Amino acid sequence: MDRLIDSEKAKDLRHLIEESERVVLTCHVRPDGDAIGSTLGLWHLLRRLGKEATVIVPDKAPAVLSFLPGFKDIAVYTCHAEFCEKTVGESDLILCCDFNTPSRQDALAPLIQNAHSRKVLIDHHREPDAFADLMISYPDMSSTCELCFRLIASMGFYSEVGVDCATCLLTGIVTDTRNFTVNCKHPDLYEILMRLLEKGVDKEKIVRESLNTKSYWGLKLESFAISERMKVYPAHKCALITLSKEDLDRFHYERGDTEGLVNRPLEVRDIRYSIFMREDPDCVKVSARSCDNFPVSEICKDLFNGGGHLQAAGGEFHGTLEECKNLMIESMPNYDKYL
Repeated sequence: MDRLIDSEKAKDLRHLIEESERVVLTCHVRPDGDAIGSTLGLWHLLRRLGKEATVIVPDKAPAVLSFLPGFKDIAVYTCHAEFCEKTVGESDLILCCDFNTPSRQDALAPLIQNAHSRKVLIDHHREPDAFADLMISYPDMSSTCELCFRLIASMGFYSEVGVDCATCLLTGIVTDTRNFTVNCKHPDLYEILMRLLEKGVDKEKIVRESLNTKSYWGLKLESFAISERMKVYPAHKCALITLSKEDLDRFHYERGDTEGLVNRPLEVRDIRYSIFMREDPDCVKVSARSCDNFPVSEICKDLFNGGGHLQAAGGEFHGTLEECKNLMIESMPNYDKYL
């Protein structure tokens, strides 16, 4: 396996772990498979190393990830603020996983940033803010879970990886690569898969639970979105899906119900990129995916105060859904040069 990890940073992280007793692991708001997989994966490792560890997330994770070992032990800041504040205050190390700027934690950000604990960033997103004592950022990685596995191996802790840790890490890799179909830049990612399978991971269950399982209303919402709310713009090789608050209410929307929806239009022949807009209470949430190296990250950065990876990005729009939609349609010609 390629040695992509800076050995000195791996040594520094091991030293921080060894001299710490109470560790908090945290991630971004609206946590996905990679955020929960990386925090829980490291949580299992730290517990095996004899550390007192706690996963604290800004808000609830989608129920589709409830199959992960340790999921029920996650502390949710919006539900248990007092416990989270006490735990962070008593910690001596905070591992910040799968986010590149404090603002991605919403209301949890001040608590984490004002903590006196030493902080480590473990992330694969571009242009990270320098808010941690130790910055471990590798944007070329498929996922933060891939980065976590490489770090664990580089620190000499591979033998401490059990099936629960391996299951969480593989879940993050599977969800961020859509089961090894995108963002698989490094061939040795498949060696990592092999090593995790050797730990006893049930990959079929991970794929079934995290990618191929929906609620009844979630499936109805996806069908409605594709049949009634998807519009294709052949001249720009783009597909756009918009869901209003009324649409979401009609189908009893719950967190996670639209996970993966933005990828579906890429199944249409000749579509190079897909944009999904969802009307949330405080903004319009924008997600973008592409193929053939079309840079949707540029669109999200230019128009929606966001960014991300070349072929997987997101952002937010503070205005009406109609205004957000019109901005995207009017701006499509500006990105034809990348087709």
